[in-house]
Amino acid sequence: MKKILLFTGDYAEDYETMVPFQMLQMVGFEVHAVCPDKKAGDRVITAIHDFEGQQTYSEKPGHYFTLNYDFDKVNPADYDGLVIAGGRAPEYLRLNPRIIEITRHFFEHNKAVAAICHGPQILNAAGVVKGRRMTAYPAVGPELIAGGAEYEEIPVDKALVDGNLVTAPAWPAHPEWIRAFIQVLGGQPLA
Repeated sequence: MKKILLFTGDYAEDYETMVPFQMLQMVGFEVHAVCPDKKAGDRVITAIHDFEGQQTYSEKPGHYFTLNYDFDKVNPADYDGLVIAGGRAPEYLRLNPRIIEITRHFFEHNKAVAAICHGPQILNAAGVVKGRRMTAYPAVGPELIAGGAEYEEIPVDKALVDGNLVTAPAWPAHPEWIRAFIQVLGGQPLA
Protein backbone atom coordinates (compact mmCIF):
# COMPACT_ATOMS: atom_id res chain seq x y z
CA MET A 1 0.00 0.00 0.00
CA LYS A 2 1.37 3.41 -0.97
CA LYS A 3 1.58 6.05 1.74
CA ILE A 4 0.64 9.68 1.25
CA LEU A 5 1.50 12.62 3.50
CA LEU A 6 -1.06 15.44 3.66
CA PHE A 7 -0.19 18.90 5.00
CA THR A 8 -3.09 20.83 6.51
CA GLY A 9 -3.60 23.27 9.36
CA ASP A 10 -5.96 25.75 10.94
CA TYR A 11 -8.03 27.51 8.28
CA ALA A 12 -6.94 25.22 5.49
CA GLU A 13 -9.72 25.00 2.95
CA ASP A 14 -12.27 22.44 4.14
CA TYR A 15 -12.80 20.58 0.85
CA GLU A 16 -9.10 20.73 0.01
CA THR A 17 -8.34 18.89 3.24
CA MET A 18 -11.22 16.47 3.63
CA VAL A 19 -11.88 15.46 0.03
CA PRO A 20 -8.32 14.37 -0.91
CA PHE A 21 -7.92 12.71 2.50
CA GLN A 22 -11.08 10.64 1.98
CA MET A 23 -10.73 10.01 -1.76
CA LEU A 24 -7.16 8.77 -1.49
CA GLN A 25 -8.14 6.43 1.35
CA MET A 26 -11.14 5.26 -0.68
CA VAL A 27 -8.88 4.04 -3.51
CA GLY A 28 -6.52 2.24 -1.14
CA PHE A 29 -3.78 4.67 -0.09
CA GLU A 30 -2.70 5.11 3.52
CA VAL A 31 -2.95 8.85 4.18
CA HIS A 32 -1.30 10.61 7.12
CA ALA A 33 -2.78 14.07 7.74
CA VAL A 34 -0.40 16.23 9.77
CA CYS A 35 0.12 19.76 11.04
CA PRO A 36 3.16 21.19 12.85
CA ASP A 37 2.95 21.18 16.66
CA LYS A 38 0.06 18.70 16.59
CA LYS A 39 -0.34 14.97 17.15
CA ALA A 40 -2.73 12.27 16.02
CA GLY A 41 -6.14 12.99 17.53
CA ASP A 42 -5.61 16.76 17.62
CA ARG A 43 -7.94 18.84 15.47
CA VAL A 44 -7.61 21.75 13.11
CA ILE A 45 -10.45 24.07 12.13
CA THR A 46 -11.04 24.43 8.42
CA ALA A 47 -12.61 27.22 6.37
CA ILE A 48 -15.01 26.91 3.47
CA HIS A 49 -14.06 29.10 0.54
CA ASP A 50 -16.63 29.75 -2.14
CA PHE A 51 -16.85 31.63 -5.40
CA GLU A 52 -19.97 33.78 -5.25
CA GLY A 53 -19.24 36.53 -7.74
CA GLN A 54 -17.13 38.87 -5.62
CA GLN A 55 -13.59 39.84 -6.61
CA THR A 56 -12.18 37.09 -4.39
CA TYR A 57 -13.48 34.02 -2.61
CA SER A 58 -15.73 34.26 0.43
CA GLU A 59 -14.86 32.47 3.66
CA LYS A 60 -17.16 30.68 6.06
CA PRO A 61 -16.50 28.48 9.10
CA GLY A 62 -15.64 24.93 8.16
CA HIS A 63 -15.45 21.69 10.10
CA TYR A 64 -13.07 20.39 12.69
CA PHE A 65 -10.74 17.92 11.03
CA THR A 66 -9.00 15.31 13.18
CA LEU A 67 -5.36 14.68 12.32
CA ASN A 68 -4.37 11.02 12.22
CA TYR A 69 -0.58 11.17 12.59
CA ASP A 70 2.00 13.00 14.71
CA PHE A 71 3.88 15.69 12.78
CA ASP A 72 7.03 15.01 14.82
CA LYS A 73 7.06 11.35 13.68
CA VAL A 74 7.04 12.14 9.94
CA ASN A 75 9.92 10.58 8.03
CA PRO A 76 9.48 11.75 4.41
CA ALA A 77 11.38 8.68 3.15
CA ASP A 78 8.37 6.59 4.24
CA TYR A 79 5.99 8.32 1.79
CA ASP A 80 5.29 7.96 -1.91
CA GLY A 81 3.50 11.27 -2.31
CA LEU A 82 2.69 14.61 -0.73
CA VAL A 83 -0.61 16.51 -0.83
CA ILE A 84 -0.74 20.17 0.22
CA ALA A 85 -4.16 21.59 1.04
CA GLY A 86 -4.90 25.20 0.20
CA GLY A 87 -6.73 27.90 2.09
CA ARG A 88 -4.98 30.15 4.58
CA ALA A 89 -2.91 27.45 6.29
CA PRO A 90 -0.05 27.42 3.73
CA GLU A 91 0.57 31.09 4.52
CA TYR A 92 1.88 30.18 7.98
CA LEU A 93 2.87 26.53 7.39
CA ARG A 94 5.58 27.75 5.01
CA LEU A 95 7.26 29.46 7.97
CA ASN A 96 7.98 26.08 9.58
CA PRO A 97 11.51 24.85 8.71
CA ARG A 98 10.49 21.18 8.96
CA ILE A 99 7.62 21.71 6.46
CA ILE A 100 10.18 23.18 4.04
CA GLU A 101 12.65 20.33 4.63
CA ILE A 102 9.98 17.66 4.07
CA THR A 103 8.73 19.40 0.93
CA ARG A 104 12.22 19.56 -0.54
CA HIS A 105 12.65 15.81 0.09
CA PHE A 106 9.75 15.03 -2.26
CA PHE A 107 11.31 17.08 -5.05
CA GLU A 108 14.86 15.83 -4.46
CA HIS A 109 13.56 12.26 -4.82
CA ASN A 110 11.11 13.02 -7.66
CA LYS A 111 8.12 11.80 -5.66
CA ALA A 112 4.54 12.74 -6.53
CA VAL A 113 3.36 16.10 -5.17
CA ALA A 114 -0.14 17.59 -5.42
CA ALA A 115 -0.70 21.20 -4.33
CA ILE A 116 -3.94 23.12 -4.70
CA CYS A 117 -5.11 26.71 -4.29
CA HIS A 118 -2.68 28.45 -1.89
CA GLY A 119 -0.72 25.21 -1.29
CA PRO A 120 1.93 26.23 -3.85
CA GLN A 121 2.99 28.98 -1.41
CA ILE A 122 4.77 26.19 0.47
CA LEU A 123 6.46 25.02 -2.74
CA ASN A 124 7.64 28.54 -3.45
CA ALA A 125 9.01 28.92 0.09
CA ALA A 126 10.83 25.60 -0.34
CA GLY A 127 12.52 26.95 -3.49
CA VAL A 128 11.26 24.15 -5.75
CA VAL A 129 9.16 26.10 -8.30
CA LYS A 130 11.86 27.50 -10.60
CA GLY A 131 11.24 26.34 -14.17
CA ARG A 132 8.15 24.33 -13.20
CA ARG A 133 4.87 24.67 -15.13
CA MET A 134 2.22 25.12 -12.49
CA THR A 135 -0.95 26.83 -11.42
CA ALA A 136 -2.56 27.96 -8.16
CA TYR A 137 -5.27 30.25 -6.94
CA PRO A 138 -4.72 33.37 -9.12
CA ALA A 139 -3.69 35.55 -6.16
CA VAL A 140 -0.71 33.21 -5.64
CA GLY A 141 0.41 33.53 -9.28
CA PRO A 142 2.68 36.57 -8.71
CA GLU A 143 4.55 34.70 -5.94
CA LEU A 144 5.14 31.73 -8.22
CA ILE A 145 6.33 33.94 -11.06
CA ALA A 146 8.71 35.71 -8.66
CA GLY A 147 10.00 32.26 -7.65
CA GLY A 148 10.74 31.41 -11.28
CA ALA A 149 7.76 29.19 -12.06
CA GLU A 150 6.04 29.13 -15.42
CA TYR A 151 2.69 30.08 -13.95
CA GLU A 152 -0.42 29.28 -15.99
CA GLU A 153 -3.87 30.59 -15.20
CA ILE A 154 -6.30 27.80 -16.05
CA PRO A 155 -10.04 27.20 -15.43
CA VAL A 156 -10.90 26.59 -11.78
CA ASP A 157 -12.01 23.02 -12.51
CA LYS A 158 -8.80 21.95 -14.27
CA ALA A 159 -5.40 20.66 -13.14
CA LEU A 160 -1.90 21.01 -14.53
CA VAL A 161 0.72 18.23 -14.53
CA ASP A 162 4.46 18.88 -14.82
CA GLY A 163 6.42 15.69 -14.20
CA ASN A 164 5.92 14.70 -10.58
CA LEU A 165 3.95 17.87 -9.76
CA VAL A 166 0.16 18.24 -10.01
CA THR A 167 -1.36 21.66 -9.26
CA ALA A 168 -4.86 23.14 -9.46
CA PRO A 169 -6.48 26.54 -8.77
CA ALA A 170 -9.11 25.42 -6.24
CA TRP A 171 -11.43 22.64 -5.04
CA PRO A 172 -13.67 22.58 -8.16
CA ALA A 173 -10.69 20.82 -9.81
CA HIS A 174 -10.75 17.86 -7.41
CA PRO A 175 -11.84 15.22 -9.95
CA GLU A 176 -9.09 16.13 -12.42
CA TRP A 177 -6.48 17.03 -9.78
CA ILE A 178 -6.83 13.84 -7.73
CA ARG A 179 -7.10 11.64 -10.84
CA ALA A 180 -3.86 13.16 -12.17
CA PHE A 181 -2.13 12.72 -8.80
CA ILE A 182 -3.09 9.03 -8.71
CA GLN A 183 -1.68 8.62 -12.22
CA VAL A 184 1.58 10.35 -11.24
CA LEU A 185 1.77 7.93 -8.29
CA GLY A 186 1.66 5.11 -10.83
CA GLY A 187 -1.98 4.20 -10.40
CA GLN A 188 -4.61 3.72 -13.04
CA PRO A 189 -7.30 6.32 -13.66
CA LEU A 190 -10.58 5.54 -11.92
CA ALA A 191 -12.67 6.47 -14.94
